[in-house]
Amino acid sequence: MSERAVMEYDVVVVGAGPSGLSCALRLKQLNAELSVCVIEKGSTIGAHILSGAVIEPDPLDELLPDWRDAPPPICVAVNKDEFYWLSKHGRMKMPTPPTMNNHGNYIVSLGAMCAWLEPKLEAAGVEIYPGFAAAEAIIGDDGVVKGVRIGDMGIDKDGKHKDTYAEGVDILAKVTVLAEGARGHITKQLIKRYELDANSDPQSWSIGIKELWQLPEGRVQPGLTVHTVGWPADNGTYAGSFLYHLDENRVALGYVSGLDYRDPRYQPYEAFQQWKHHPMIKPLLEGGTIASAGARAIVTGGSQALPKCEMPGALLIGDTAGLLNVPKIKGTHQAIRSGMLAAEHLNGQLDAAGFDAKLRSSPAMEELHKVRNIKPGFKKGLWMGMANAALETVTMGKLPWTKETKADYSQLQKLDSAEPKRDYVERDLAPRDRLQGVYYASTEHDEDQPVHLQVADTDVCITKCVEEYGNPCTRFCPAGVYEMVEDAEGKRLQINAANCVHCKTCDIKDPYQIINWVTPEGGAGPNYQNL
Repeated sequence: MSERAVMEYDVVVVGAGPSGLSCALRLKQLNAELSVCVIEKGSTIGAHILSGAVIEPDPLDELLPDWRDAPPPICVAVNKDEFYWLSKHGRMKMPTPPTMNNHGNYIVSLGAMCAWLEPKLEAAGVEIYPGFAAAEAIIGDDGVVKGVRIGDMGIDKDGKHKDTYAEGVDILAKVTVLAEGARGHITKQLIKRYELDANSDPQSWSIGIKELWQLPEGRVQPGLTVHTVGWPADNGTYAGSFLYHLDENRVALGYVSGLDYRDPRYQPYEAFQQWKHHPMIKPLLEGGTIASAGARAIVTGGSQALPKCEMPGALLIGDTAGLLNVPKIKGTHQAIRSGMLAAEHLNGQLDAAGFDAKLRSSPAMEELHKVRNIKPGFKKGLWMGMANAALETVTMGKLPWTKETKADYSQLQKLDSAEPKRDYVERDLAPRDRLQGVYYASTEHDEDQPVHLQVADTDVCITKCVEEYGNPCTRFCPAGVYEMVEDAEGKRLQINAANCVHCKTCDIKDPYQIINWVTPEGGAGPNYQNL
């Protein structure tokens, strides 16, 4: 039995999103002598990155003061904001909420921006390894996180070694920085082990589904951002859209659905496709083509759901911690800000101790505290939620209460409960179905590998779940991973794991919490282009 290869660093960063890259770069800016490594499960830097995304530039200005001299490939200054309430056939223009005023902000492709950052880190001396998935944390007998183990590669679906087998490396470090993004695989394990959420509310999430379209000449107004609420969501479902006008006749558009929705028959992907057929949107898209598409979970629990962000030997930053500002629909500035804060902390001491207190006393937490009650306020419906949001905005979060959050999976009603009547329209814009959408995500998995979507008890799926919820996994997954099929042996759950775009929705929304998303072989998954 061979000994596993070992690589050692002062700091290992898990995840090459904006928080992880910012942390690693800032560390080397502060202390060039530190050895820093970034590992990323995507095949390339940016391959798994998906966001709206409009960014506030202030933290980036601090990290890279001259970044505007050679900006990321997609970077358009916002020059106009529009906000609408939609009915099935009409619209009403509304005042843009102050939190969504994007004057001075930039529309970017976050994936392209992360790829743009990669050579800057390499020039600073950071070692970056895309295509290597951290499968588990290495924890010493003393309970301290010592680093991470890269998953073995070349294992077939039965767990046997193939000719391509390669044993994963142990990456050891004095401190491990978890920057895995929303619902990180290792983060989830460590939050449970170290009870980091013992004094916080359950985290809550949304699913964001996005497409990049190439349109005919003359339709795009570069710098325009459009947001909508209302149709096709019912009054009790937290949902809304974004439409961002880029350069080169491109638009980025998407739909966000809160995963605290109640109706087990709700389909986030279908809601997005319905929205595209609204009379305000469809004429813009007709004659255009989809360039890329995908989906991801968005962390929306706010300050009351923030777990403790340190443990022995490791710390949490960015979306891994849960720092997204929901009313702004922005998390990139918070990610960069928290990554830099972590770097400054670690430069002073190569120890995670004390980081949580620094984060909670920082501008990142102050920003979240001001808006902590806005998302929970929408549990009483769209109009009550908007009224509450206005009150919270005017008072700047100074009202003497904090609304609680509840676990998203616990909010799902059973089939025999009342459900809203869906007012859908016939649709003909691409993609025609979820499988075609998977094509635009360019997702790739070796089908002869262990299934990375682990269902603890499939008997629940064909008995209890059918009766109580009607198998909602077949509807909330945006990639058609879960399918109920009937063959000679009867009804069973079929898992089309090769379709997975790594959004983690199943891990979050399954009402029985028996689905566990784990990392597949390194380099597998979507290969997003300019999302």
